[in-house]
Amino acid sequence: MNRIGVESAFDVLVRARALEAQGRSVIHLEIGEPDFPTPPHIVEAAKKALDEGWTHYGPPQGIPELREAIAAHVSRSRGIPVGPQHVSVVPGGKPIIFFPMLALLEPGDEVIYPNPGFPIYESMIRFLGARPVPMPLEESRGFSFDLNLFRDRLSDRTKMVILNSPQNPTGGVIPRTDIAAIAGMLRERDVMVLSDEIYSQIYYGGEAPQSIASFPGMLEKTIILDGFSKTYAMTGWRMGYGVMPEWLVDAVSKLMVNSTSCTASFTQRAGIAAIAGPQDCVAAMVAEFHRRRDAICKGLNRIPGFRCAVPGGAFYAFANVTGTGIPSKELADYLLYEAGVSCLQGGCFGEYGDGYIRFSYANSLANLMEAVERIKKVSVRWEAAAVA
Repeated sequence: MNRIGVESAFDVLVRARALEAQGRSVIHLEIGEPDFPTPPHIVEAAKKALDEGWTHYGPPQGIPELREAIAAHVSRSRGIPVGPQHVSVVPGGKPIIFFPMLALLEPGDEVIYPNPGFPIYESMIRFLGARPVPMPLEESRGFSFDLNLFRDRLSDRTKMVILNSPQNPTGGVIPRTDIAAIAGMLRERDVMVLSDEIYSQIYYGGEAPQSIASFPGMLEKTIILDGFSKTYAMTGWRMGYGVMPEWLVDAVSKLMVNSTSCTASFTQRAGIAAIAGPQDCVAAMVAEFHRRRDAICKGLNRIPGFRCAVPGGAFYAFANVTGTGIPSKELADYLLYEAGVSCLQGGCFGEYGDGYIRFSYANSLANLMEAVERIKKVSVRWEAAAVA
């Protein structure tokens, strides 16, 4: 248990809530979940399912109708031929991190993963006795890998590579050319790729983020992680899915049987309505995130000592704060207690996140602009230090 980590966002949220209980005003930019309600047609589908009696056990792999809808969506959006036999429906996205790792990794195996990155990657690697091999995400490359360094870090012990695009915490999108180069390095190796595509529908302009599964020879080597939480504002519904080779689906199903048995049946009926129903709700949400992204990045870049690259996807602004001269952890605490802006210091996401702060712009435009103004007001501290 000592090898298991946690998500710092929830720790910061607790501290922010404690300040609010004391009467303080806090703007929440720490938690990574859409601030939109679940679309009404999805909620109605869940209510209907409850009335129809979808309140009992279902198949561990997921109900067939939902798996068919997911397979059709993934085939269409990624340009790959997959069927319902390749789909595992699970309670949230995290089981598609944990279960495939549990099925595939032995102590001493190496896993290459993005750093800064979602903390659960490294947590699960360490828990299973494998060796985490961090790949720095470079701001100068749009928070993508240095491909030469990636090649150097591949070894005979590399059993898994984790990709995340669009990415948490940076919002970076891995360019198609980089994905192609990575596929070329992995195609002939005995290695699986965990492609975390949970933000696949939240991107801004240009072509959709590329899945490595769409490149020749990679479909049988790839586990696609996606779900409903981010795209349809369904974080509390706890429903994700993985698309993977059939032999690995069997392993994940065994782990489902031995852990949660199945994903809730009525939420799966709502999932059919989400993925097969109208998508205008998604387009509207992404358009609003786009507007907020532009506004907060522009605002952050006007704060002395801040430099914020414009992200290509997700809903995070990952600001470089080295220019303030204040360590990012100390600065994040200062912003919470002195400015009433709750955010996450980049070191929460790995050693290469130090010097950055993540702001989730899953909040109203008015609150985002108020947060920027609050930060500007307290910036006199590091401005004075710079002058001195």
